Amino acid sequence: MKLIILNDYDQASEWAAKYIRNRILLFQPGPEKYFTLGLPTGSTPLGCYKKLIEYCKNGELSFKYVKTFNMDEYVGLPRDHPESFHSFMWNNFFKHIDIVPENTHILDGNAADLVKECNAFEEKISAAGGIELFVGGIGPDGHIAFNEPGSSLVSRTRVKTLAKDTILANAQYFNGDWSKVPKMALTVGVGTVMDAKEVMILITGAHKAFALYKAIEEGVNHMWTVSAFQQHPQTVFVCDEDATLELRVKTVKYFKDLMLVHNKLVEPLT
Repeated sequence: MKLIILNDYDQASEWAAKYIRNRILLFQPGPEKYFTLGLPTGSTPLGCYKKLIEYCKNGELSFKYVKTFNMDEYVGLPRDHPESFHSFMWNNFFKHIDIVPENTHILDGNAADLVKECNAFEEKISAAGGIELFVGGIGPDGHIAFNEPGSSLVSRTRVKTLAKDTILANAQYFNGDWSKVPKMALTVGVGTVMDAKEVMILITGAHKAFALYKAIEEGVNHMWTVSAFQQHPQTVFVCDEDATLELRVKTVKYFKDLMLVHNKLVEPLT
């Protein structure tokens, strides 16, 4: 496990974007070899997406041979609703890069058979050869995707009832009216993300500090689903200083001392 500690949100976002860029470039994707990338929504990855758009527009990076799989989608929210995750991804990322629309995969929260939709999503991931790099964010209660506290740590893509804290947190996107927030969602499972060859979790802000503490300094616990990634062979946590406020001083020092090595992972490739 790696813990990358940057000064602020912007630096954390840039480090994450450079890491994704380098992973794609080193993979050397092509017509017979697509790079598969798992992606989140929410406010945390926005800075990372902006940098990736910049790299694409200046010619450093292409998404032509990249397939994406998004973590989740609300149930019952029209696809063209401004707060659907379809709208979020297209408005904030996909329409600004050179990705082929058919290579973007987002769960359909309006499918006639939601269980069938979830099973088909798992099959699409398998058909694509699995996920090379799954990027995620977490909630203040340590949930990843919509794997709320108490979720199985071997869960697969499924229908999930949202916790009240999640509904209240997402009310900001619905004019502060929590009653307008969908109460259910489709989400990849913890096991789905664990199957990825590599996982990168973005954690920024003081309000996520206790979740980061639970993620790396205490044991694996299904009440804090992000803690499962302690057991993944290739996990990278990327955070800012504010997110480390609940960590022990020696933990922070240990990982900061490794930054000279870890920063080599995002150096421009020659």
